[in-house]
Amino acid sequence: MSKHIVVIGAVALGPKAACRLKRLIPDAKVTMVDKSDVISYGGCGIPYYVSGDVSDSNELLSTSFHMLRDIPFFKDVKGVDVLTKTEALAIDRENKTVRLRDLDSGEERDLDYDHIVLATGAAPRRLPIPGADLPGVHYVAGLRDAESIRMAVTKGRVERAVIVGAGFIGLEMAEALADMWDVKTSVVEIAGQVLPGLVGPALAEMAQKHLRDKGITLHLNATVDKIEGEDGVTGVVIGGERLEADMVIIGAGVIPNTGLAKDAGLAVSSRGGVEVDDRMRTSDPDIYAGGDCVEIKNMITGKPFYLPLGSMANRQGRIIGANLAGGDSRFEGAVGSFCVKIFDKCAAGAGMSLETAQKNGFNAASALILMFDRAHFYPEKQLMALELVVEKETRRILGIQGFGGAGDAVVGRVNAVAGLLSHKAVIEDICTLELAYSPPFTAAMDILNAVANMADNVLAGRNVGVGPNAFMEMWEERDSGKYFFLDCREEADAKPFLERFPEYWNNIPQGLVATRLDEIPKDRRVVLICNTGGRSYEAQITLAHAGYENVINVHGGMGMINMCGFEL
Repeated sequence: MSKHIVVIGAVALGPKAACRLKRLIPDAKVTMVDKSDVISYGGCGIPYYVSGDVSDSNELLSTSFHMLRDIPFFKDVKGVDVLTKTEALAIDRENKTVRLRDLDSGEERDLDYDHIVLATGAAPRRLPIPGADLPGVHYVAGLRDAESIRMAVTKGRVERAVIVGAGFIGLEMAEALADMWDVKTSVVEIAGQVLPGLVGPALAEMAQKHLRDKGITLHLNATVDKIEGEDGVTGVVIGGERLEADMVIIGAGVIPNTGLAKDAGLAVSSRGGVEVDDRMRTSDPDIYAGGDCVEIKNMITGKPFYLPLGSMANRQGRIIGANLAGGDSRFEGAVGSFCVKIFDKCAAGAGMSLETAQKNGFNAASALILMFDRAHFYPEKQLMALELVVEKETRRILGIQGFGGAGDAVVGRVNAVAGLLSHKAVIEDICTLELAYSPPFTAAMDILNAVANMADNVLAGRNVGVGPNAFMEMWEERDSGKYFFLDCREEADAKPFLERFPEYWNNIPQGLVATRLDEIPKDRRVVLICNTGGRSYEAQITLAHAGYENVINVHGGMGMINMCGFEL
């Protein structure tokens, strides 16, 4: 007699595990249970449905060959029974039953199981804000929430929106409202930058400038005091300032749904995620779990961490399905890779940012570079910024982040490194990493090789520098007399700054630095700058050879300063 597998949760991991098992053991008995009336949809596509890029919500519910993933589809095509609008109330591990409640009738019954798959996902983090229960306040928890948001927008009810949170959901929803529907959109973030903890300050500044250029108003280092309105939202108060609003979307992260697991006596970490081993088994070997409700191993730190991503859930679901069929598939962990579209730009990363690495106890440094994403002579190209984070003693790569055009260029570079992080790759592995080359796609010395070369120079003390944020702090102190700002570009590039700041700005083209040393003081910190940081690095080498010890190179140069939106 075949075993009965009960899958609790039917969005991403649940269907993947169920269908993998059925492919391996076609006569297995599988029942999926979900509280919602919609199942197996592409949740990560929700912002693009709200924006109108995805025209119909059924597209998120359909296969690539246009079959709707509904109850008949799973029954007839996959051989999986599905109970929608059904809540799993409790697991009786001793008697191996699950107590279910039909949400329409209220009727309860017990369902026998041999194995359970917990795919209970996560819930939006609810903020204790007065007025958060007003009509017009939305959490993006599922497809029905997205349909509600889009309906309000398409009916012309929303002219001004406030989004709380500048993580993935917040930025994607900001674009969705502002780009297609021309909604005046503000984003409120408690941290001092967008994508906090994910990218460093320079890349965050670039994203912030681009958001502002697209009409998004950012309120950083800000918290919501209250949401105002009577029959619906009319405004949001932050720090005494009132923002007019017809809609509020709260995207303050998610919390794993682990109540069912905890009540069943399964091991749940102090951070809230279900604990699983590398076969995705819980503390009860007859119960598996995965997706947004579990904690997994961070392959860089070796510690547990929480990574609620649809891609992660699908990979884990396949492993669970294989193991339910008697296999021995392993999920070793993850490094934490991401990408997010920001209008016509993209931010992406894998592993840890410099700040996150240092908080985790690593003695870390980073190299920040700006280069074209293709050969410099190819007519169609864009500037890309990459930051490579490394451990000083071991030279191990701890992370990479990038910002640039919304094509695959940034994501491709990040993905190349993501695959190496769990293998403890070091700087030399990236310096010599083989990448496909043709001028329409990359440079002969790819930016990925170049940023690793730069990291090598940084650790060797040859390229001592700062990013655009630190340069601006120095520039604010230009009257102190501590700094000698030296533009290493040709005179035509430097001339506008020489005319505006004759008492502060100096110019010696990089090729002439060795012959004009008498113009460069040794009793002040020399701050070198060019367009991208390359020529200024060459000038730094020249000055070091001449005995200068207090020299700083501005990484990314004027190009990165401009991309950050800084003005001298």
